[in-house]
Amino acid sequence: MGILRNLAGAAVGAALAVTVASNAIAADVTLKLAGVLPVEHYGNTMLGQIKTDIEAANVGLTVKVFPAGQLGSGEELLEDTIRGNIDIVHAFVYAHKDPVLDINSLPFLVSSWDEMQRVYGSKDSAYTQIMSEVLDKLGLKLLGNVAEGFIGVVATKKPDNYATTDAKNVNIRVWSSQVAKMATESIGFRTTTMNWAEVFAAIQAGTVDGAICCTAQTTYTTFTQSDVGKYFIPYNAFVEASTYYASKKTWAKLDDKQQAAVQSAIDKAAASFNAWARANDETYLKKIKEAGWEVLDLSDAQRGALAAHIKGVVWPEVEKTVGKDVIDRLRNDK
Repeated sequence: MGILRNLAGAAVGAALAVTVASNAIAADVTLKLAGVLPVEHYGNTMLGQIKTDIEAANVGLTVKVFPAGQLGSGEELLEDTIRGNIDIVHAFVYAHKDPVLDINSLPFLVSSWDEMQRVYGSKDSAYTQIMSEVLDKLGLKLLGNVAEGFIGVVATKKPDNYATTDAKNVNIRVWSSQVAKMATESIGFRTTTMNWAEVFAAIQAGTVDGAICCTAQTTYTTFTQSDVGKYFIPYNAFVEASTYYASKKTWAKLDDKQQAAVQSAIDKAAASFNAWARANDETYLKKIKEAGWEVLDLSDAQRGALAAHIKGVVWPEVEKTVGKDVIDRLRNDK
């Protein structure tokens, strides 16, 4: 019995040592927080706020921020975060790792700011649940989504038939999504797939005539203020959605208090970002016009006709890729 007692005591001591060591590791962590938005974008203000809030929680976490694509493009950040080389990211989630992630590019999933907030801003929505499930399989922890607003087309040339599905006779950039490419071409554009980092230079050089890419805010801060482009067409087919996510390898190293501090900071930032975007959308449309650009708006009937066309042509094709069950969950949630 004495030997057993001594062995048991040794085991308890060893377990305590491991626990103390684990707590010591968890209590001294520096997190790499990466983003892709331009430095002047409001999203970078939120990165700074996240850093401040996490560190203010005083749970043994410090945060080093890498904004404006310093650590790579959205695709590269996803890969590096899966590996654990980056801890937390704010970026658009591309579908190169799983086709189901193309729900991020599903056209006309929502048609109003209220719908946008319910679908992207709620943790209980089908969209958020599907995103969480897919990211989890990839080794990522979904922390929150941001719906920055509806996006439109920036162009240096006025597209023909801009409000119909007829040929536009311009070539515009589209991001690396087969769904986005299909939808954009279905309403008459020629497209070139291009990484976001290449877009500004390509439009400036005339390599493409424009891009489907941007909210009014991003259009103004990135293109209008730089005098690159002349037209903005708010089709509102796609939402500028982005996601805060973490490496599950990092998440597993954090104790409960640290995880709670990170999640609380992200929840606050996502809510602030969503509210700011909604409040400032009209302001930036006005700034675009005041800068001498022409905003080629559509009537509700014209936008509704484009939505019906795209849903009839594109959604059935998307269903083949992402699965009928996924599309049904999104439809039923609405």
